[in-house]
Amino acid sequence: MPSNPATGATFMLQGIRLIAQPGLKRFVLIPLFINIVVFSSAIWYGATSFNALMLRMQSTVPDWLGWLEWLLWPVFILVLLIILFYSFTLVANFIASPFNGLLAEKTEALLTGCSLADDNDMKKLLRELPTTLLEETRKMLYAIVWSIPFLLLAFIVPIVGPLIWFLFTAWMLTVQYSDFPMGNHGLRFRDMRAALGRRRLLSIGFGATAAGLTMIPVVNFIVMPAAVAGATAMWVRELQSGG
Repeated sequence: MPSNPATGATFMLQGIRLIAQPGLKRFVLIPLFINIVVFSSAIWYGATSFNALMLRMQSTVPDWLGWLEWLLWPVFILVLLIILFYSFTLVANFIASPFNGLLAEKTEALLTGCSLADDNDMKKLLRELPTTLLEETRKMLYAIVWSIPFLLLAFIVPIVGPLIWFLFTAWMLTVQYSDFPMGNHGLRFRDMRAALGRRRLLSIGFGATAAGLTMIPVVNFIVMPAAVAGATAMWVRELQSGG
């Protein structure tokens, strides 16, 4: 079956509509609330600490260097946005990972009309919590290890390096979110990557759209559940048949 990046992008956008459906909202709102609290606190702490640093610097530098404050604040904001972009995906997914498996399961049931299990949701969440967190840790380590050479390439090679880094980020986001619906069907991490690799353009289109939405303030808070739902739709419609 042809692999089309536009189709992957469509599945990501479809995920935004899916998470608004009745029956899915509770699996979105709980981790969303936790992530908003965590990152709002992190932003407040970072801004407060930086402002305190600026005040200390003002008391030690000559008045004629006061213009540095106007230069450093935009730099701080840019660095903060970059840190949030990459840390948000890792931390938010780790926090929400116990809910994301259930979100993928309920999304698949909504799309197919067939439930994967009849277990009580909370009982299943608690029973699978250790395994889920262990798998999430493995994915984080995989992402960190592979990000090092690509990040170095982004800094060393102009234009081409950042482009490759973006494509790598898109691939990692697809791997991250597709693991939930595919893991519900017992696919191992290696098999999942192989299945996505056979439809690489589809996968890159999905991940690139997720990456782009993650860089939009406020919207980035709903990207994670939307991507889980979108990846589930992509699994049901495109990947499950093995095409």
